[in-house]
Amino acid sequence: MDRRELLKMVALLTGGVVIGGDVFLSGCKTGAKGDAGFTASHLALLDEVGETIIPATATPGAKAAKVGEFMRIMVTDCYTENQQTVFTKGISDLDEACKKVTGKSFMDCTPQERHDFLVGLEKEAKAYNIKRDEEDKPKKEALKEANSKLPWKDQKEFESAPSHYYTMIKQLTLFGFFSSKTGMTETLRHIPVPGKYDGAYPYAKGDKAWAE
Repeated sequence: MDRRELLKMVALLTGGVVIGGDVFLSGCKTGAKGDAGFTASHLALLDEVGETIIPATATPGAKAAKVGEFMRIMVTDCYTENQQTVFTKGISDLDEACKKVTGKSFMDCTPQERHDFLVGLEKEAKAYNIKRDEEDKPKKEALKEANSKLPWKDQKEFESAPSHYYTMIKQLTLFGFFSSKTGMTETLRHIPVPGKYDGAYPYAKGDKAWAE
């Protein structure tokens, strides 16, 4: 699967532009310093959140693709310092929110409790992102008007406030899993040395999609 097409798919599924998507394609390194504050417990929690989003069935889930480590690398190398702060704080916020809803940490919840909690969190994230976009609209228009009066070299790019932390986590889970060897060769169908293109290749319901 082409990375550009994968980013479009992730954006469609999560209802928003993938944060860091432009640098994912051109090569990451935002200049933000450090490891963004990730700990071993953070990575373990992200693996379990990812596994709830993409659970193992007849094929491996997100944890098998080590999406927690993938998120650490992408957030550290491809997110701005502000985005890193929101993401890492969001890991703690997620666990605290889970305790309020279930009375337990995310790691102590059953698979069903985890699923139900994330469904509710996704609704919260969607509402948050819609409100953010509404508040950003007049700011974008004002900047566009200001830029129209300036030479190209002096124009500024609008920087939106980061998406809800769960939106970032879900985006990176999907992107990390479906661009991993595990996702592309064990969940999707993959032929290392492809043959000719066949637009009429037979398909049966339930067949895996193809990785490119």
